[in-house]
Order: sequence, then C-alpha cells, then structure tokens
Amino acid sequence: MQNVARRLTIRTGGADIGQMSKQIRDTRLYLRLLRYVMPYWRLFLVAIVSMIVLAATEPAVAALIKPMLDGAFIEQDPHTMVLVPLLFIGLFIIRGLAAFTGGASLHWVANKAVMDLRAGMFRRLLAFPSQFYDLHPTGRLMSKFTFDVTQIRDAATNSVTVLVRDSLAIIGLVAWMFYINWQLALIVMFGAPFIALTVFIVRRRLRRMGRKVQESMADIHHVLGECIEGHRVVKLYGGQAQEMARFNEAINNNRRFMMKYAMAAVATTPLIQLIAAMAIAAIIFIATSQAAAGTLSIGAFISFFGAMVMILAPLKRLVGVNEHLQRGLAACESIFELLDEPAETAEGRRAPGRLRGEIEFKDVSFRYRNREASALRHVNLRITPGETVALVGPSGSGKTTVAHLIPEFYVANSGRILIDGMDIRECTLEALRENIALVSQDVVLFHDTIRNNIAYGTLRGRNERDIIEAARAAHALEFIDQMPEGMNTLIGEKGVWLSGGQRQRLAIARAILKDAPILIMDEATSSLDTASERLIQSALERLKQNRTCLIIAHRLSTIENADRILVIDHGEIVQAGTHRELLQEDGVYARLHKVQFAEPVN
Repeated sequence: MQNVARRLTIRTGGADIGQMSKQIRDTRLYLRLLRYVMPYWRLFLVAIVSMIVLAATEPAVAALIKPMLDGAFIEQDPHTMVLVPLLFIGLFIIRGLAAFTGGASLHWVANKAVMDLRAGMFRRLLAFPSQFYDLHPTGRLMSKFTFDVTQIRDAATNSVTVLVRDSLAIIGLVAWMFYINWQLALIVMFGAPFIALTVFIVRRRLRRMGRKVQESMADIHHVLGECIEGHRVVKLYGGQAQEMARFNEAINNNRRFMMKYAMAAVATTPLIQLIAAMAIAAIIFIATSQAAAGTLSIGAFISFFGAMVMILAPLKRLVGVNEHLQRGLAACESIFELLDEPAETAEGRRAPGRLRGEIEFKDVSFRYRNREASALRHVNLRITPGETVALVGPSGSGKTTVAHLIPEFYVANSGRILIDGMDIRECTLEALRENIALVSQDVVLFHDTIRNNIAYGTLRGRNERDIIEAARAAHALEFIDQMPEGMNTLIGEKGVWLSGGQRQRLAIARAILKDAPILIMDEATSSLDTASERLIQSALERLKQNRTCLIIAHRLSTIENADRILVIDHGEIVQAGTHRELLQEDGVYARLHKVQFAEPVN
C-alpha cells in the first residue's frame, strides 16, 4: 500500500509540475505576444481606460434600480421621478462613448499588431536558409500567414480588454450585492469554485483541439496549393478523383477537429448557467423569506437581482475569453516557432568588392538534412578566373549541389570553398552573392513588369539603356518589342503569360544586367527551342569573356566548347578534361555522349 501511495504521490506531483510548467509557458507566450501591442500602448491605454469606464457603469445601472423603485414607484418622490430618468440617459451616453472609443482603438491596435506580426514573419522567411524550405511545405507556411496569425488577434487585444472590463464589472456588481445584502451575496459566491473548475477542465480540451484545427488548416492549404500548382498534370493524368479524395480527407479532418473544439466551447455556457440557476433558486427562496419578514425592500431585492443578472453577461464573456485565449496561444506556438527558426547566417565580416572569380573546392563533402546518402564526397576542384567549366553527369549525381554551395545556399558539412583564395565563410553573404549571377532551369519570375523582372532587387536602380542592352544581349528584345506595353508589360504569376523560352531569356537578361564576375548556368538553355538556343549560345560566348562560368548541363551539345568538363557521378568527380579528351576515354562521359547522340534504329 505504501508503494502504491508513493507512486500516486509521484504521479500527482508530476502532473502538478507539468501543469505549472504549462502555465509558465503560456504566460511567457502571452507576454511575448503583448510585445507586438506595446508599440501602440497609448491607443491601447485609451481602449483600457474606456473599458474601465464601461465597467464602472455596470454597477451604476444596478444601483439606479433601487431609488427608481423605492423612491419613484413606492414613495412617489417627484424629485426622484425626474432625476432617475435623466441619470439613466446620461449613464448610457457615457456607456456608448466609452464602448465606441474602446472598440475603435482596440480594432486599430489589433490590426496593427497582426500586420507587424506578418511583416516580421515575412522578414524571417526571406532570411531562412534553403534547407528550411526543403523541410517545410509551402501550404503549411502559407497557413501560418493566413490562418494562424488571425487567431491571435483576440488573444493579443480583445482578451485583455475583456479581462479588464468584465473583471472590474463583476467586482463592482458583487460589491454592490454585498452592500445590499451580504447573505444573498455569499450564495452567489458559493458557485464561483464550481465555475472555475468547469473552466479549467474545458480549457485543456480547447488548447489541444486548437492545435489540431491549425494542423488541419495547414493540410488544407498544402493540398490546395499542390493542386493549383500542378493543375495541368492533374488534368492530363486524370487525377481529379485522387485530388478530390485528398482534399475531402483534409477538410473532413478540419471539420472533425472544429466540431470537437466547438463541442468543448459550447458545453461551457450551459454548465455555468446551470450552476448559476441553482444559486438563483436559492437566492429567490431566501429573499422572499426576508421580504416577508420586512428586512428586504422590493427596490433592494430588484436591484440585487438585477446586479446578479447583469453579472451573467460579463461572466459569460469572461468564460468565453478562455476559448479565444487558448486558440490564440495555440496559434502563438505555431507563429513563434517560425520566428524562432534560425535565420541564414554567415560569420564572415569581409566585404571584398568585385572578385576576380577564382573558385576552389578543397575536400568538400555535403549531405542534405533529410537524406542519408551524401550529395558530394571529398570534392576537389579549381577554376581559374575567366575559365568556363562544365559539370555533367547522371541525374542526382551532385552537379546542382556544387552550384548551390558556391553562393552558400547550403553550407558544406566539411572541407573549404575558396574564392580568390578567401574562404567564403569569411565573406558576408551580401558581398559574396553580389559577385555571383545564377540562371537555373527553374526560372523564377514575378507578377510584375518585364522591366522590373530584369532589373530586380539591387538592380532596380539601373538606367533604361542598361536594361535594354541586357535584354538585347539575351535576345529578349525580339518579343519584348512586340508586347503591347513593351518593357512595362505585366507577365503574370511566375511569368505565365510568356512562353518557356521567353521566360528563360528574361532570366538570362537579368544575369547579364548584374554583370557579376562569376556566372552559374544550371540548365539555362533547357527550355529553349533550337533557334533560340543558338541565339543564347552566341550571347553567352560574349558574356563569358573575363568571367568565370560554371555550366551545368544534361545536353552535352551545349558544353562542347567549354574550357574544361568535369564529370560527376555519385557525388564524386570521376573525370576531367576537354570534350575531345573525354570522348577518347572509355568512361562515363563517353557513355553519356553515345546515349544522347545514338543513331535511331530503322
């Protein structure tokens, strides 16, 4: 029995400690949330003061009932008959002004706090390393911005004012009830512990279901985003039924958790009302006995009863605030988890200016966080300034990983990468990336004008002549001049209103305009037709002069004139040489070349 008692004590103590740590965590979350309100503390203070004024009028309304009944109706005092209606009008004018001022101020502060949170989240989003995006689906990230952040609006502002206004209103009404009849007031207080217990039990359920609702909303965003992005594949392969099944599962999960949340929320009010009804029944019984004995006047009883009934509304809001608070705290966990993610950092402080473009890999190895196999294994290579080096190899061999390590999209697990003899980790990210231009097979364009897509980011200040020359060098002017508004033509989301080749040429024009000493071409001509590819190749020949070029290509015809070709297989450089030299070897390059240029069998 002693062992059992000891185990029960340990479990109970553990539960108490767990509950205490949860309370501390919730308090820290809420205090952190209030930091986004504090910059607007003056207007928030106006809202709080307005709520205090509004709370003070609650017991004042109950207090006016007693002289109205005893003085005006029973004693028929002419002075009271005139004064009480005027006081009622004045009281409700004050209530109206306080409610308007407090509500308007509160909404302004709430929306500013939400805007600041979204801006802070987006600022962090721009600073995250590439591995973060590899591990977090787009739909879940979008859900944090569109759904989670709105859940904290009530927790950040409304909850505070409800706690202030309704707590003070309840205190004032209870004080008035004690003033009128302390015996009856004690009966009202007797129900408070039962109400607190009900709130405590429901609160845990609400918090748990609040997290589930957020997760299910993220799943909806994820499925919806994938379906919108891949709508052509869905149609072409007849995936409508499959996508509909996925979406139905996601929205059904959301419905189930919303219902569980709602069931816990709506159960609170009937339980509290039942406790209140039992207290009211006891009060009516005792009050009628006192009235019969002549110790309680009609006006005092009606005033007491009115105060008790008026408590129910703020008490209901006070209990209901727990629902919003728990939902908001669950959202806070999701949002602050994003804000606390480590941003892309570089320890380097050097800003060397324009580099010559010498690149050297020294025993570099790299593995993606969510994969077991290494993408690169002990890679050693040196590219001299102005040299054009091509990387070829089977899909997944590590070619693109090499290109992504140079601008530090990813950080090597071991080894060193040098540019002009300087470890890139000694350089600031801004200075490093200022010297690198990248054109990849996944062209990234924005729903903006052609001009702003070419002169993007730090290039926005370039003059019109430079932009036009870059477009001409990329052979993009041919289609730009045919656009209805030329350079000012909007190109749609991701450049959807342009062909694949046109999008590729805009990306190349952007790289040309940057005029960086290091140029990385990752399947840059993959979306071009034969005629466009010839034009781009001629432009690239001019662009290569006095620049270090790293070209990644599957189509070997595009890199035959490279100064050197490196063959990568399973994360290692297995061959190096010119096109002619590698063909003479019976290796990976020769086999790839035979496959691509094999004569068709008749």
